[in-house]
Amino acid sequence: MLLLAAAFIVAFVLLLYMVSPLISPKPLKLPGAHVVVTGGSSGIGKCIAIECYKQGAFITLIARDENKLLQTKKEIEKYSVNDKQVVLCISVDVSKDYEQVENVLKQAQEKLGPVDMLVNCAGTSVTGKFEDIEVNSFERLMAVNYLGSVYPSRAVIATMKERRMGRIVFVSSQAGQLGLFGYTAYSATKFALRGLAEALQMEVKPYNVYVTVAYPPDTDTPGFAEESKTKVNCPLLCSRIAAEIRHIMICHNWVNIFFLSCCFPSFQQGNFNSSVGSDGYMLSILTSGMSPVTSITEGLQQVVCMGIFRIVGLFYLGSFDSIVRRCMMQREKSESADKTE
Repeated sequence: MLLLAAAFIVAFVLLLYMVSPLISPKPLKLPGAHVVVTGGSSGIGKCIAIECYKQGAFITLIARDENKLLQTKKEIEKYSVNDKQVVLCISVDVSKDYEQVENVLKQAQEKLGPVDMLVNCAGTSVTGKFEDIEVNSFERLMAVNYLGSVYPSRAVIATMKERRMGRIVFVSSQAGQLGLFGYTAYSATKFALRGLAEALQMEVKPYNVYVTVAYPPDTDTPGFAEESKTKVNCPLLCSRIAAEIRHIMICHNWVNIFFLSCCFPSFQQGNFNSSVGSDGYMLSILTSGMSPVTSITEGLQQVVCMGIFRIVGLFYLGSFDSIVRRCMMQREKSESADKTE
């Protein structure tokens, strides 16, 4: 039996190599590189910009709030490694007008050179039961979270292909791998990024341009704090269950730990999937499907781990369903008590 399993694995590796030779991309060298970060005035985007600047990159920050941008610029400039580095701030809504986004990115490239890495961090969230969320909220989230990544990527992709180099990063969410109660509007937009990234990677890989999708968990950022205000009871409970899977607690410094230790190297390397912690790794394996891989080792891990991770995943899905049922029963009891009073 063991020999049969070993033979199967060897045959799989040989077939995978013959059908699609996997050549791992060379890491992107950041000293002197031009990195564009949308949603870069706070949270995850700000963290990425600081790390890139520490490594000698030139930064273009894009966000809507000009005051926040200028404040963030001052913070980033403290980490300068040479006197040639520049932080350029552009105030624009990346989800509204493609021509405007294209123009500002053209201006940025005229000042700092062609874009070597684009990190799409702009996003927002609304939570609530499907029937309680306003229809315009679905439209707004799709515009910000999806089109807000499409427009900047569309504006830089031609130059990257011409230069035969580049990195495009889409910051999704674990809610873009697993749908949870209360996230019907948000999850759909984050799942959309995955489909965009897979199709785009197939198009640009021959040009040595690589796409990464990052799946952060709940992270202590201004955006997460705003989202928490609208969470209904069941999402809060589901988030607690999800936290049980994680072995690292959310804290103020989690943003830095998250990118420095886990995701940021994936951006430079050009890995398609970028996850955090044991639960993130499990979700990436479970949802790998037909997503690209950048090494034979990654493909083998997915083949070997898929079955056992599915069993673990079913346990957690059962836990989530149980929580939702309890919430429903509690709500019905509360409504009955109110009627009898």
